[in-house]
Amino acid sequence: MPSNHVAGTASEPTQPRSLGRTIRAYFILTKPRVMELLLVTTVPVMILAAGAFPNPLLILATVLGGAMSAGSAASFNMYLDRDMDAHMERTENRPIVTGEISPRNALIFSWVLAVVSTIWLWFTTNWLTTLLSVSAIFFYVVIYTMILKRRTEQNIIWGGIAGCFPVLIGWTAVTESITWPPVILFVLVFLWTPAHYWPLSMKYKTDYAAADVPMLGVTRGASAVGLQVIIYAWATVVCSLLLIPVAGMGIVYTAAAVAFGGWFIVESHVLYSRAVRGLEPSPMRVFHSSITYLTLLFVAIAIDPLLPF
Repeated sequence: MPSNHVAGTASEPTQPRSLGRTIRAYFILTKPRVMELLLVTTVPVMILAAGAFPNPLLILATVLGGAMSAGSAASFNMYLDRDMDAHMERTENRPIVTGEISPRNALIFSWVLAVVSTIWLWFTTNWLTTLLSVSAIFFYVVIYTMILKRRTEQNIIWGGIAGCFPVLIGWTAVTESITWPPVILFVLVFLWTPAHYWPLSMKYKTDYAAADVPMLGVTRGASAVGLQVIIYAWATVVCSLLLIPVAGMGIVYTAAAVAFGGWFIVESHVLYSRAVRGLEPSPMRVFHSSITYLTLLFVAIAIDPLLPF
C-alpha cells in the first residue's frame, strides 16, 4: 500500500500558460464543488443562530474565511494525494498531476490559504470560530488524508468530521458559543457523509483499487455497501428530526425534514434492493440525491427562522 506522500508524480509544464489558465488551475486545487457544499451549510446556520438575517458583513467575512479554509484543506489534499491521483481516471486531470501546477507551488498555495484564512477569521469573527476553522483543516489534512484514507475502509467516517465543522463555524461566528442545535447539525452532517460518499466509492471502485485505497466500495460488495448506506441514511433523517424540538423549528423545516428525508431513505433502499438482486445499483443516483437532500434541508433551516409562524 503506498504511503509516501512526498514522492512527486507530476511533470513540469513544457510551455508557458496563460494567466487565466493558471488562475483556473489554482481554483481547481480548492475543490470548488466541495467548497460550495460546505458553505451551503454555513449561512443557514448563521440565520438559525441569529433568529433573523445576521449582519451581511459578518456573513461575508465568515463565508470568505470559510472558503479559504476549505480551499486550503482541499489543496493540501491534492498535494498529498498526487501520487494516488495519477492512477485514478477520476482525478488524473487534476492540475498537479498534469503539471499545470508544481507540487512545490501547490504546497505554498495551501499554506498561504491556511494562514490567511486563520488571520482573517481571527480579526473578523472571534477566537472560537478561528479555532474551529484550524481544526477542520487539521482533520481533513492530517486525520483523513495522511492517516486514515490509505489505511482503513472506515476512512470517510472519521475523516468526514472535517466537513461537519462549517455548521459550528457558522453558529459560533454569530453567538461565540456552542449549544445543542449546532451539535445536532454537526452529528447530522457526520452521519450524512458516509451515505453520501460510499455510493461514489461504488462507482469508482476500480479507480480506488488501482490506487490501493481501501474505500468501502472496494473492500465490500455492492449489497454490503448498500446496507451501510441505508443505515446511515436512516440515522441522518432521525437526527434531522431532533432539531425540531431542540431548536424550536417550525412547519417549513419539519415538512422539509420529513419529505426530503423520506426521499433520501427511499433512494438508499432502491440502491440496496438493486444490489441484492444483482442489478446495476446506479450509485450516482444516491450520490446526487444526497447532495440535493442536504441542500434543501439547509435551505429550510435558513427559511424557517425568518417566517412569523
